[in-house]
Amino acid sequence: MAAAKGTTKQTTKPAAAKGSAGANGAAAKTIKPAANKLVSDGTPINIGLTEEQRRGVAEVLTVHLANAHVLYIKTRNFHWNVQSRRFAELHEFFEEQYDQIAEGIDEIAERVRQLGVFAPGTMAEFLQLATLKEEPGVYPDPQTMIAKLLADHEAIIRALREDVEKVDDLDDEGTTDFLTGMMEAHEKMAWMLRAHLVDAD
Repeated sequence: MAAAKGTTKQTTKPAAAKGSAGANGAAAKTIKPAANKLVSDGTPINIGLTEEQRRGVAEVLTVHLANAHVLYIKTRNFHWNVQSRRFAELHEFFEEQYDQIAEGIDEIAERVRQLGVFAPGTMAEFLQLATLKEEPGVYPDPQTMIAKLLADHEAIIRALREDVEKVDDLDDEGTTDFLTGMMEAHEKMAWMLRAHLVDAD
């Protein structure tokens, strides 16, 4: 499913994930902040956080929400289009992964709403906010598919480590715990992907 600790720099274009190729052959990605326009739902909220704090936390969450959608669609794409002697195994494996991502998407959106901010809910918004990169028309071999998904999960994990500190600075312990749980979930999915890249048993 962002930003380094400190002030988030707003941009008018989605940040592309760039980097040199890693050990698994996929480009290493660094998540950068994207433009994020938040809209309050106007509900009076008294939970010990100022409106500025809540909006700051929501800004972090909405980037992760957008990235989760990009990763979800990418994983479904590979689920549909994988070609391999291990088709049945990989087809099911990718389905398990996108089901987990889908659960996380709902939780992130609900967390945003708990802070009194409308959650973005259109593909146009997700593509504006997302910092993970789509690759339309690209149908890689199975191992490259796995490596690409792994690189995206690792990019999200790195961003979450930074955002845990950022949200902690905003005194939102609940969302700090929430982001930590997200990081652990992505670490587990990354571990499972990584295991498929081993050359020999």
